[in-house]
Amino acid sequence: MEFSRFRDILRTLASHKVEFIVIGGVAAALDGAPVNTYDLDVVHSRAPENIPRLLDALKELDAYYRNHPLRLTPNESHLVSPGHQLLMTRFAALDLLGSITKGRTYDDLLPHTNVQEIAPGVQVRVLDLETLIATKEEAGRDKDLAVLPTLRATLAEIRRRTVETSTTSGCG
Repeated sequence: MEFSRFRDILRTLASHKVEFIVIGGVAAALDGAPVNTYDLDVVHSRAPENIPRLLDALKELDAYYRNHPLRLTPNESHLVSPGHQLLMTRFAALDLLGSITKGRTYDDLLPHTNVQEIAPGVQVRVLDLETLIATKEEAGRDKDLAVLPTLRATLAEIRRRTVETSTTSGCG
């Protein structure tokens, strides 16, 4: 995965102060998993104050629906829905999700995120690996099930290192 394509999208969303959470393959990679992905998946806040900021960011990104022959662009009614908006931007594919498995929204996922700096001064919320694994298990699609062993191994390694670090830092 060439992360710079996704970083440009994330930088644009952040510069417009859009409230969103990175999920999917990019979240897995940011959390340390050795995975590749074709698109950037984010769950966005559907709060009324967030939608105009998101629309402004999408305009700057030249976003349009990937599978629409007329390059239709999203509007407010699209973005307030719980559905999926599968877009192409001038950088890469972007999937805007109003909700994910079990109807989880931005607000539901927020407690399961961490903030990561992806470039100097650019911070984004990323779904934690444990919750990402749970959502992929729930989705049950072949592509989600295929990546689970890698995600579980990464989570186990992170936990192992955390235990080692806390054990060694406790010695004096």
